[in-house]
Amino acid sequence: MKRVFFLILFLGFISLLTGCGAEDANEGNSTDNHIEADNAESNKDTVDEAWSQIEEAGELVVGTSGTLIAASYFDGEGENVDELTGFDVEVMREIANRLGVDVSFEIMGIDGMLPAINSGRIDVAANDIEITDKRSEKFDFSEPYKYSYSTMVVRKGDYSGIESLEDLEGKKAGGGATTIYSQIAEHYGAEVVTYGNAGNEAYLRDVDNGRTDVVINDYFLCKFGVAAFPDFDITLHPDLMFNPTETAVIMPKGADELRERINGALEEMRKDGTLTELAEMFYKEDASQRQTEAIIEIEGLEL
Repeated sequence: MKRVFFLILFLGFISLLTGCGAEDANEGNSTDNHIEADNAESNKDTVDEAWSQIEEAGELVVGTSGTLIAASYFDGEGENVDELTGFDVEVMREIANRLGVDVSFEIMGIDGMLPAINSGRIDVAANDIEITDKRSEKFDFSEPYKYSYSTMVVRKGDYSGIESLEDLEGKKAGGGATTIYSQIAEHYGAEVVTYGNAGNEAYLRDVDNGRTDVVINDYFLCKFGVAAFPDFDITLHPDLMFNPTETAVIMPKGADELRERINGALEEMRKDGTLTELAEMFYKEDASQRQTEAIIEIEGLEL
């Protein structure tokens, strides 16, 4: 059963390689950018009413993927196999409860969440979405409820010859072509090896067999990936922590009252220990607290 659990967890690891780690596929698509701009303009006079509309409807509609372990995924066995859960999902359920409204979840890909906010299909999105300067130009974020950073999966014996970020030069990094993590690898001179429709375990198996040298990804997802394949000669790099990240609820630009109310609920959850409890439930450590270790900020790379 434990093996099955870790294999399920690993599905989310590759989802992040090609999903949330990307600097939003829709942000890079000119057609979607025009749609976002047009929708943002048409919604300009109504976003300040976002909370009153939610309150009147009695329901907060949240966009999420349902595919990202341990943030948003379907879990359970037998009759409960389709139960949506995860850290982000349970955080939003608790927020809605404290705001006195129901919550419903719209399942969609990460690339559709931001246009869905602008079109009014959903009120907010929660799917391990990182706060970035680029996103903040068009959307508002709550205060962070998860803190993380990037790390590497390398071979156990010699850490794939990588002792510093500069040692990525000339190495082969498995990953998606447009993710933040592949941008980091390329920034330091690594060759990115992409996989198309290969099986999920191919990324880590290739580090094990030497076809590639490293996989760069979110710390928590890397941890789950390594645990899913104990027979592989791979490990988390023990020394390299870089690219600190903050995860938050994303919502329409200018939805000030909605943001304030969500922030108020998050603050209550932080003070009474609910955020810590949920983080430890899904991540086996308190991801709701800012990291105290020295995490390397990457200069000269606009992520």
